[in-house]
Amino acid sequence: MERTWLLLLLTIQVLSVTAQFNGYNCEANLHSRFPAERDISVYCGVQAITMKINFCTVLFSGYSETDLALNGKHGDAHCKGFINNNTFPAVVIFIINLSTLESCGSTLVVSSVPGINAYGNVSVVQIGNVSGYIDTPDPPTIISYLPGLLYKFSCSYPLEYLVNNTQLASSSAAISVKENNGTFISTLSLLLYNDSTYSQLLVIPSIGLPLKTKIYAAVRATNLDGRWNVLMDYCYTTPSGNPNDELRYDLFFSCDKDPQTTVIENGKSQMGRFSFEVFRFVKHKNQKMSTVFLHCVTKLCRTDDCPFLAPICSNRERRDAVRRTTWSAQSTSGNAVISAGPIITRSDETPTNNSQLAHPNGPPFQLNSVTSALISGIVILGIMSIFFFVCSLTLLRRKWPSSSVLGGVRNPVFN
Repeated sequence: MERTWLLLLLTIQVLSVTAQFNGYNCEANLHSRFPAERDISVYCGVQAITMKINFCTVLFSGYSETDLALNGKHGDAHCKGFINNNTFPAVVIFIINLSTLESCGSTLVVSSVPGINAYGNVSVVQIGNVSGYIDTPDPPTIISYLPGLLYKFSCSYPLEYLVNNTQLASSSAAISVKENNGTFISTLSLLLYNDSTYSQLLVIPSIGLPLKTKIYAAVRATNLDGRWNVLMDYCYTTPSGNPNDELRYDLFFSCDKDPQTTVIENGKSQMGRFSFEVFRFVKHKNQKMSTVFLHCVTKLCRTDDCPFLAPICSNRERRDAVRRTTWSAQSTSGNAVISAGPIITRSDETPTNNSQLAHPNGPPFQLNSVTSALISGIVILGIMSIFFFVCSLTLLRRKWPSSSVLGGVRNPVFN
């Protein structure tokens, strides 16, 4: 009899729990509890922040999906979530569009920290932090036997990146009570053009570009809302695709720049633009073509803050020097990487060997301008020397005494 009553109680309990979960993808043994910190995941994306809340523990607590809302906005349907029952466990999904995050009460705080940035340069680094919460409404009564649910979330976006041609993926899942890191690096690209209107993408021929060809480069942000501008902090080149190459040549760094480099636009829109002339690395002297890879350390700044972060270069000295610096792999922690290149240049100097000069069918021997001038000078000098020599002989003849005439009585013997 006792076994019968025990089985009956267990059956009633299972049926009650099943009715409570109402057919959602939940497990009674796992989800018959109140929510914990692990029941929310936060994904800090480029265009939106996505939060997933374990719906099973919400049901167990006596609430439905309509009771959850962003930042206390329970009367606004746009601030509600929706259920996804195709996962285990079932979740309630909230999506915050970064371009309209204030509409549901989330806040964006941008902090500026002066000091040494991740690339070893003195700079002002900005960090954008988006935060908010998801909660259930307070009951209209004095007391309640239901727990109040509160989920806090935070996404932190560093606003300085190294832009080249390699993209590294980073994990973005985190518990809401901890600050989660996101990145806008996937919105940035480094493009090369062959015209000042930035309408024709650069096409590099198979034989390479002639030296001193002007290239127009642009760091462009796409799929990013209008509150951010692009600010190029540092652009440089390396002979390899490795941005940490010990050999590098700076195009510009703050106010210092290469004489052949012109910064056209910086910090005023979602595109930074500059131009430079193609060169070759001397280490490629024994090669027909030289490869040049372009890298830019780029910041995203709020439109109101960009004028204060951009360098003032009216009275600064410019430089033209090759910097040889070693970067450690750890120095770029917390920064994502993307890329463009290589730029292939060719040397117009064609060395000639002796076998070509001696070949009977080869082209006739031609003197260059320096050799011709040298030979002409020697010929003129020789003519002038002969002239002065003749003049000297003439003068000496005039001063030389005439032949002596013997005087006296003529010898009759010779008659």
